[in-house]
Amino acid sequence: MSSLFSSFKGTAQSLTAIRRPWREFFDITAVDIPSSSSDATTRTAQNLTHFRLNYTIILLVVLVLSLTYHPLALVTFFVILLAWFFLYLARDRDEPVVIFGVLIDDWIVLAALVGLTVAGLILTGVWTNILVAVAIVVGFVILHAVLRSTDDLIMDDLESPYGHMLAGADEELDSPRGDYSGI
Repeated sequence: MSSLFSSFKGTAQSLTAIRRPWREFFDITAVDIPSSSSDATTRTAQNLTHFRLNYTIILLVVLVLSLTYHPLALVTFFVILLAWFFLYLARDRDEPVVIFGVLIDDWIVLAALVGLTVAGLILTGVWTNILVAVAIVVGFVILHAVLRSTDDLIMDDLESPYGHMLAGADEELDSPRGDYSGI
């Protein structure tokens, strides 16, 4: 039980470390129309990476608000959220899930969690509420990600949406253009 709480605490601390300040998230001065479709695509990828936990928090808040008039569904989805957290998100990938001495593959855990989520949606009868809430949040996220300029964001190379694709042979990102020389 102690390892469960230490795992929860460690995951909560790592999640808190990647959450961006809300003042930075809602910075009105950073709103700008992208100059091209490639600029919009780059902005979207960078903003989705940079603000991923903020977007997730907004999604969870909207989902909870959409379920306030359905207390049974709210409790059901809280239990499902805990299952997702402990069985998939907070679990160390090096330690497999073992139930009654049987080793369970990660894909089976993922499939079971997706099945549990779908069953919860169908059995509680709130799938339309969830669908509308998710559609609203996805629309907001896409709008924010496209319109939020990335010029003022400080991104580590570890959180780049492109990973180490632009890195040179020594795996360092010296410039945003990678390790090639111009003509």
